Amino acid sequence: MLEREIKLAVTPSFHLPNLEDVAAAVETSPVDERRLETVYYDTPDLRLARWGCNLRLRQGEGWTLKLPTTTEGRTLNRRELEFPGDGNRPPDAAVALVIAYVRRSTLVPVASLSTVRRRVQLKSRDGAVLAEVVDDDVSVIQGLRIQNRFREVEVELRDPSADRLLDPILARLRHAGASDEDQASKLVRALGARATAAPEVDPILLAPTARAADLVRHVIAVSVASLLRHDPGVRLGDDPEDVHRARVATRRLRSQLRTFRSLLDPAWASALRADLRWLGAGLGTVRDKQVMSQRLRGRTTALAAEDAPVVGELADELQAESEEARARLVLDMRTDRYIDLIERLVEASRAPALTTQADQPAATAMPALARRDWTRLRKGVQQLPEPAADAALHRIRILAKRARYAAEAAAPIAGKTVPRFSEAAAALQDTLGDHQDSATAQEWLRGAGSGSRAFVAGELCALEREVAAHDRAEWPKVWKKLDRKRLRRWMM
Repeated sequence: MLEREIKLAVTPSFHLPNLEDVAAAVETSPVDERRLETVYYDTPDLRLARWGCNLRLRQGEGWTLKLPTTTEGRTLNRRELEFPGDGNRPPDAAVALVIAYVRRSTLVPVASLSTVRRRVQLKSRDGAVLAEVVDDDVSVIQGLRIQNRFREVEVELRDPSADRLLDPILARLRHAGASDEDQASKLVRALGARATAAPEVDPILLAPTARAADLVRHVIAVSVASLLRHDPGVRLGDDPEDVHRARVATRRLRSQLRTFRSLLDPAWASALRADLRWLGAGLGTVRDKQVMSQRLRGRTTALAAEDAPVVGELADELQAESEEARARLVLDMRTDRYIDLIERLVEASRAPALTTQADQPAATAMPALARRDWTRLRKGVQQLPEPAADAALHRIRILAKRARYAAEAAAPIAGKTVPRFSEAAAALQDTLGDHQDSATAQEWLRGAGSGSRAFVAGELCALEREVAAHDRAEWPKVWKKLDRKRLRRWMM
């Protein structure tokens, strides 16, 4: 379930206003009041809270896990998962989703809250709950005494059609005395400053005078933080974007460790890159199948209507293969090898194994490092045979990606032209990436079956050949836009 809510601050004298006529065709339930007894679990150093998660046991309701929060418009959005049980040991299934944060630490009770909740539900005429407005009077319990109290009002949208209700509900609540406040969870408000500390992986801010060592720490932390933020989503499997982002983070980090190799201990960097290659291979298998499935579905309108069911069948088969690959990946992500990798990445984001060359200013070191990746790309393009094989074009894409990631690493200290270089490199990477996706799809489609499946697969293969031909004609133009001196002055 995706939780979508807005929190408001209220004074002790606040009363929920009448919401009966807040919108047409909406019915309001009577106010119901109940007491909620909740215990929150976290690591002793509050890793879950600092990453934007919380795990709670609520008396009579079981366990609830809320995954990292995102903001979309005015609402806070986060995945909310429920697990049965009323014991004092967190469910294995819940812990498995946040194991990248917990790792070899333990989950212990960190806060006990007693809440008096007054709730109003807004329903459609057929009885479906569209939104809830809750007024929570929260007591933070320490031993046998109340340590702290606070009060808040939450508006939770339970249905996509409820967006139209948000403005009139908020207007009614504000008129009654509610006011906007930060969107901190109850747990964060209960625990205070410790829960608002930065996550254990937190990219440092870079000044123009930063040392190369600072830049290396920053770059590693950016990728590791992205991998960790998307780890639960990869395990959950409800959004393909999580696999995509985790794969990008893994690839970027591998590439940048290569770019920075003169600043890093060779054995340390090589071992880290090897395990990242292992993880990246698993993520790549899942993502490639996802992309092919989406790609085939996108071709449906280009074929005759009677062929659409077969296209759907082929796409479903690829999606099933993707899910099988993700299941294998999740098993790998439960192993000691993966947990050890995450431990090493967290440590690398704080204290990478640096050489003495990392003591020089980043502005001095970075241009030469990026220029090395650029030179390899340019030489690779110049040495391409005509016509170039698919594998050769794929190699150019990899080199373009390395040049792009080197530029992204340099961006904080290298000036305004770097983003333009990165955008041009990304355009080349995208064009050649589309070509590679087309080549991969053609290979899969050639073995897609017989009869009507083979006929439709042949039609799709013909469409993919047209796409590949277009990409082959287009990529030299994209390359020329990248191969401009003014875009790479920052490397000089």
